[in-house]
Amino acid sequence: MTKAVFFDRDGVINARIKGAYIRNWEEFDFLPDVGEVLQKVKAKGYLAIIITNQRGVGLGLMSQTDLDDIHARLQKHFNWNYDVQFDEIFYCTDKEDTSERRKPSPAMLLEASKKWDIDLASSWMVGDSISDIEAGERAGTKTAYLVTRHTERIPKATVVIHRITDLLQHV
Repeated sequence: MTKAVFFDRDGVINARIKGAYIRNWEEFDFLPDVGEVLQKVKAKGYLAIIITNQRGVGLGLMSQTDLDDIHARLQKHFNWNYDVQFDEIFYCTDKEDTSERRKPSPAMLLEASKKWDIDLASSWMVGDSISDIEAGERAGTKTAYLVTRHTERIPKATVVIHRITDLLQHV
């Protein structure tokens, strides 16, 4: 079995648009230090997997093609600039909060675990929302809550970090 760091996308890898959705590449804005963290996580033997809710597709605000384009460009960015990329991107485009795959459900983490033979107890979920932390806890991972300018309440997590680079002290 292997270990993984599961990253939420919006708010962890790229800037979140409060009350809106990233609908195309032009709206995508990388947060600082993510490339270096990705390199170091991979160098420490972790898989790096994005776990993201992308309701904008389900709501018709963007197409599946738009989402695929964003993810392809995200991967190219890290490959070109840091010679590393995420092992996979799992996403849920369902618009209903009751969806069986949508975080805070652990379904996407469990799906990744099965596909990649991941030891969840040795893995981490990194997110900037309560639903990210709850999904990680329900899947059996350790959790790292990233405090951002959008933080309203800090949930109970394994660790609370104020910069993405703080994660490297724990993995």
